Amino acid sequence: MGAAEALVQVVDTECYPLAAPDGAGWESVVSRTRAELAKTGCCVLPDFIRPALLDALRTECATIAPHAHYDVETVNAYNIDVRTPLPDGHPGRITVERGNAFVARDRIPADFIVHRLYASGLFQRFVASCFGLPRVHELADPLSGLCLNVVNPGMGHPWHFDTNEFTVSLLTQEPEDGGVFEYCPNIRSAEAENFGDVRRVLTGGGGDLVRRLTLRPGDLQLFKGRYSLHRVGTVRGDTARHTAIFAYSERPGVIGSVARTRQLFGRVLPEHRAAEGRAVRVDRLLD
Repeated sequence: MGAAEALVQVVDTECYPLAAPDGAGWESVVSRTRAELAKTGCCVLPDFIRPALLDALRTECATIAPHAHYDVETVNAYNIDVRTPLPDGHPGRITVERGNAFVARDRIPADFIVHRLYASGLFQRFVASCFGLPRVHELADPLSGLCLNVVNPGMGHPWHFDTNEFTVSLLTQEPEDGGVFEYCPNIRSAEAENFGDVRRVLTGGGGDLVRRLTLRPGDLQLFKGRYSLHRVGTVRGDTARHTAIFAYSERPGVIGSVARTRQLFGRVLPEHRAAEGRAVRVDRLLD
């Protein structure tokens, strides 16, 4: 099966003509996405997955959701050790409980829709084009390259920044109520932390900085999560919120740290220990 054929089977190519990367349709979608990312740091491509596959998308991910590593822990928005010495008033001193969970890539079968999409060379080319990059690479990390985020009823994912400069995600199951994605576009930059506004949001006084998105299954979200503070609101009802997270990098060979990997998945592999200490930072921000 060719790359274009594989992509056509998954993506609604009538709305998103990604099987022809040199065509006008591709360029139109990329241009619109780039413009929205430049403006708000976030772009949602609704109904990205073929409608006929939505039930299979939900069912596949629901079958692996029980494999999620679940642990309630005390965290801050920067995902750094809460014991890190910080000055009075620093937003990193504000802590909350995090209780969402992740299914690691090695628990997601290769023939699942989300795995086929993640590994698609054409999809990777599309993602790179949208973010204005020459190319992106799958993470070499055997756990965090692709994962399923599970937010159970009564839980949310508190305010935080991402380690990666950009994030690609796909909602696979929506909750009955709640679970709204909230974000503060470009609240910080590679040059400025902007602790004042971050603290204002974390303490409930920054409503003017917050945007809200209600995502639907099959919606693809491209997001600059390193510079935009964001969270998932509390899920209500009896149905969990499931989101596939596609992790790519501008450079090959990226593997997560031992501490962060254990935090997310409850385990580490020899690859993580071997790569420890070789991380390359893209900026000098706190996390």
